Amino acid sequence: MNKQLMYGTHAVAEAAIQAGCRYFFGYPITPQNELPEYMSMRMPQVEGGVFLQAESEVAAINMVLGAAAAGARVMTSSSSPGISLKQEGISYMAGQELPAVIVNIVRGGPGLGHISFSQGDYFQSTRGGGHGDYRTIVLAPDSVQEMADMTYEAFDLADKYRNPVIVLGDGILGQIMEPVVMPKPRKKLPDKSDYIVNGRIGRPSRVIKSFFVANKDLEDHNWKLFRKFQMIEKNEVRFETENLEDAKMVVIAYGTGARIAKGAIKRLKKEDENIRIGLIRPTTLWPFPSKIIKDTSRSISDFFVFELSTGQMIDDVKLALEGSGHVHFYGRPGSVVPAPSELARVMARQYYQLQKAKRK
Repeated sequence: MNKQLMYGTHAVAEAAIQAGCRYFFGYPITPQNELPEYMSMRMPQVEGGVFLQAESEVAAINMVLGAAAAGARVMTSSSSPGISLKQEGISYMAGQELPAVIVNIVRGGPGLGHISFSQGDYFQSTRGGGHGDYRTIVLAPDSVQEMADMTYEAFDLADKYRNPVIVLGDGILGQIMEPVVMPKPRKKLPDKSDYIVNGRIGRPSRVIKSFFVANKDLEDHNWKLFRKFQMIEKNEVRFETENLEDAKMVVIAYGTGARIAKGAIKRLKKEDENIRIGLIRPTTLWPFPSKIIKDTSRSISDFFVFELSTGQMIDDVKLALEGSGHVHFYGRPGSVVPAPSELARVMARQYYQLQKAKRK
């Protein structure tokens, strides 16, 4: 296996090509511009590859919808405000049960915010983001290798459930360079002949739609989608844990925040070998790993949430705990990167205060 040094955005693009993506439609916005730039170079080199810079984010997502309806493996990418503009199209694809991969290299917000990085799009990604009763699978990498691996897997998940999948990176993961082992080219792609629109030859007419005139028809469709989302929640939860066995406090963080948290925990253990801090890192933000958090609360009562936002994941942690345990929070929402040493000081202060309170 040959490793190559790659930017996060480039790793996403190349992994998509290896996964069988042959159509990319996008529009420029910082800090994801290197991704479509890479695609504009690589797609013409790939048999059947199509790159098109649309006139807007709205146009791009509707081109994605059209390609998905015709059976293509298709991807788009953007950064926060651009993803907001794509939400109507994402809702349409969820309603039409069309698979696609959407990459969000998150920047600061709300509004235009900042061109750097953030984790402030958690709500937008995990709550559907657009209108109506739907969800999107949300994958949260914390390294360039995972940017590649999760993008590659996102296409399989999208096709498996006929649903949009979001790969949620950020400006740091998009811009850093790390060694990557690229997944092998996907040689066999799923058969989509049972639902795509590819010319009516030897079969009845087929319509892909999300508009239902009769109220009962729409209700039946929404319950069908709901059952699919229940299946996703049952089968596709992913997470990573560290040092839960003897932990007295558990940090919950994802993506770049988890990298910083790991460094902080490692630093604290060097300073005090008796410190007992574990980690739960969700790698799917939806479906959220609620069960492991709830199970952990049977022996651990204190959970420390760290996010590069004002605390959007806290809601899901509290829902998972169902009233048990105590949730503490530290965040930096302004595209300021806290060093592991800064987070270690905050975590240590919280940890020792909790232990002191328990001894009283």
